Formats: sequence, structure tokens, C-alpha cells
Amino acid sequence: MNRALTVVQLLPKLDVGGVERGTLQIAQALVHAGHRAIVVSAPGRLVSELEASGGEHVALAIGAKRLGSLRHVRTLADFLRRERVDVVHARSRLPAWLGALALRLLPRASRPAWVTTVHGPYTVNRYSRIMTSGERVIAISEFIRDYICSNYPQVAADRVVVIPRGVERDRYAADFVPSAAWLARWQQDHPTLVDVPLLILPGRLTRWKGQLEFLDVIAELRRRGVRVHGLIAGAAEPRREPYAEELRRRVVGLALQRDVCFLGQRNDLRELLSIAQIACSLTIEPEGFGRTTIESLSLGTPVVGYDHGGTGEILRAVYPHGLVPLRDVGAAVDRIAALLAKPVAVPREHPYTVERLQQATLAVYQSLADASTRDQSA
Repeated sequence: MNRALTVVQLLPKLDVGGVERGTLQIAQALVHAGHRAIVVSAPGRLVSELEASGGEHVALAIGAKRLGSLRHVRTLADFLRRERVDVVHARSRLPAWLGALALRLLPRASRPAWVTTVHGPYTVNRYSRIMTSGERVIAISEFIRDYICSNYPQVAADRVVVIPRGVERDRYAADFVPSAAWLARWQQDHPTLVDVPLLILPGRLTRWKGQLEFLDVIAELRRRGVRVHGLIAGAAEPRREPYAEELRRRVVGLALQRDVCFLGQRNDLRELLSIAQIACSLTIEPEGFGRTTIESLSLGTPVVGYDHGGTGEILRAVYPHGLVPLRDVGAAVDRIAALLAKPVAVPREHPYTVERLQQATLAVYQSLADASTRDQSA
């Protein structure tokens, strides 16, 4: 039987987001398997959920980009030594730097194993290189593995492990139906949309997410006489407000005031994805994985998306009918119109599950811990 491990995950803040949710999922799997799960970060909205599942949180501002953050290196090293940590897993660049420096303060023979996850195609420089320093470097998609191998050739191929992100199949099930109360509220808030085919573009309001191209898609569909309504689900950070205003002006310029809704930040995205006829992924820069793409497909909602990055990878594996060439708005319009006229069902099964993510990540931890034990006993 494998011995119980103590695993520490490092990230800037345990708040809502894809990286944070993945951190929580791994902590839950560790506890379920009889291990000890610790997250070191600034506090956030997911701390209570972590602790409720049996994980532990250590509040340390290791994501604050200021020189004073270096004072946390000694604190972190002392904590790792005192708690006899077996594995340290860094999920963001500054926490990774502080974690790597902390490990150097410990005797080599008693250092925890070091794991990093590359969550996206970071700018290629020395600062980002720290994310490829792990004894095992987890890539969240084949696209990210190729990014690592192309830009950091010094990283041995056998150190890179592809572990795609995943969805909770019981939560994102093909037979999911929003509650009657939710549907009643939706219909009350949007009475004119009851019988209109809905297209949704999920994602925060930032230029690379493709909202401008989504508006062009809606305008062209309307010009062709295809009846749809576009839902833009996501909010703008304060510094992105000029872009949000640009989007609103574009809606007016295209005369789409009755054809597009800005829904803002939502906590019911699952429900929105489930009622849409088609979800769109029109990012003009490649995504590391494409979480909302697989969430939509898991719910049985077709996705039309550009063939690049994690989204292209997921669509090729699960729903190739939705693939269109990068930035080809005309092709996206053609594909959407064709799917609305003659829907192609989404397969019910796919490999992108939280269970696979958890099992594969814990296997990485265990293999490194076992190797460390063999080295110490040699």
C-alpha cells in the first residue's frame, strides 16, 4: 500500500478561476485517497470549500508582484521542513519562483519533489521558464506540450506529462435540464427570447476572446435571414472597460440592439450553456485548454470554434463538426447556419473528466515520492 503523502500546491490566490478550481479538485482527490492536501496562497472565495473537503489552507501572499514577496521564501522553506512535505506543486510563475528558492534552502536529500503545471502559452522568457523547472512538468493539453518542447528545448521530453483539464460529468451531464425556477426567471427576464435560437460566447470581456468577431457572426447571420440571438456572457475588468464600450458601440453600428445581450458576470453559466443551440469559441489567441468548450459539449451543446490551441484539440477529439479555420468569420457563419438547419448530435462520452485529471495527477505525485524514497534508502 502506498504511504500517505503531504502535498503542497502553490498559487497566487484561492479564488474563482480555472487554475483555482483545478487546485481544489486535486486537493479533494488527495484527501479522498488518504493523503494530506495543503494549499499555500492568498485567501480567496474557495478557501471554505477547500477546508470543508478536508484540505488545509496556509495564507501567504506569494502572488504579490513586489520585491517584498521575497521575504516569504524563508517562511515557505521553514514550513516545508516542519511539515515534512513530500511534493510541492507550483501552478503560477511568481509562486513557482518563491517555491523554487525555498527548496534551495533545504538539504538536497530531504527536499520535497518539485512539480509544475504550465496552464497557458506564457510569454517566452526567463521569468516564464521557471514553469518548466519541475521534475515533472504537467502540460494541460497537447498544444501546451508542443509549446513547451518548441520554446524550451532544454526540457527533456520524458519530464513533460500531458494531463488535460476535465469536467465533472455528474454536474455537466448531457441530460442536464435547468430547474423550473431558473427557467421561469430566465423567461421573465428575457421574454422575447423564448423561441429564438441562442448562440452564446462565454468569457470575460477582453479583445482576444473574440467578442468583436462574434458580433460580426451575428450580423452576417441576420443578413442571411437566419434567426438567432447572441448572448455574451462575461464581464470586463475595470481596465478593460474601454473595450466593453467599444463592443457596445459596435452593436449599435451593426444595428444589433435587438439581437445581442450582454449578460455580464454569471454564476449560472452551466444553465446558459445548456439552453443555447450553439456555443462559440472565437478566441483570436490560442487557449491552453478550452474549459467552456468541453463544458458545453458535455452538456450536449454543439460548439463552433477556431481550430487552434486547446479548443481545436478538444473539438478534433470530440466534435470535429464544429471546427472552422482561425479567424474565418465566413466559415463560422456557414457552420453555424448548417448546424441550425441540420443539427449534428454531440457524442455523450469523452475523455476530459475530472476523475482522469485527478488520477493522473496523483499518479505523478506517487511516482516522484516513490523515487525519492528509493533514493534515500539507497
